Amino acid sequence: MFDSTTRRRILIVEDEPSIRDNIVYSLEADGFDSEACATGGEALEKLDAARFDLVVLDVGLPDMTGFDLCRKLRESSAVPVIFLTARASEIDRVVGLEIGGDDYVTKPFSPRELNARVRAVLRRAEGAVAPAVGQTGAVMEDSSPLVIDRECWQVRYFGETLELSRYEFRLLAVMEERPGRVFSRAQLMDAAWEEPEASMERTVDTHIKSLRAKMRQVSPTADLIKTHRGIGYSLEQIDNAPL
Repeated sequence: MFDSTTRRRILIVEDEPSIRDNIVYSLEADGFDSEACATGGEALEKLDAARFDLVVLDVGLPDMTGFDLCRKLRESSAVPVIFLTARASEIDRVVGLEIGGDDYVTKPFSPRELNARVRAVLRRAEGAVAPAVGQTGAVMEDSSPLVIDRECWQVRYFGETLELSRYEFRLLAVMEERPGRVFSRAQLMDAAWEEPEASMERTVDTHIKSLRAKMRQVSPTADLIKTHRGIGYSLEQIDNAPL
């Protein structure tokens, strides 16, 4: 869970110097460590070089949009993202959340509001998925071809590690807990999204499609995620799944 006494590292990606400096000052005054940059390219370099607990990301960057940067980031990382934008339209907010953003703040905003949202997103991200434990409290081992380590946020599939986004991981973890059960899209959204009411049900379809593609790269014949037309999805038992 989120511990307010531990300093978290925040990356601010904002091309307007005055806004960037105010965010850095406010976050550091509130107990966070922060780094800042002005372009998407710089952000990717920093994210490759060091670990951050959260990214505050402006949508309107000079070299790429914040949405494009988030898409690139979600290919390999589940780090929480809070979007900043001067646009307040609902479609922008929906797009940001659908591609993997965790929250959305519209300019102008108060530093106090942003800090509160940062803390809220960190609490949700760090407490969203609890590890599976046995009676002794130890993380349980699994000999199945699909092994989900909920504590380390890692998935091994037929011996290979899957690089999943935050929501791909959560969707798979939810279905893996009840093999064979058919989950509706609404049930999956309630279980995997912090604010399901802010997204659309087709968001589940998008993430399931991406999850399937990654699993098929490892085992093309083991189609474990089943679509139930008009209802939702389920995960099959895979003890004897073909390679």
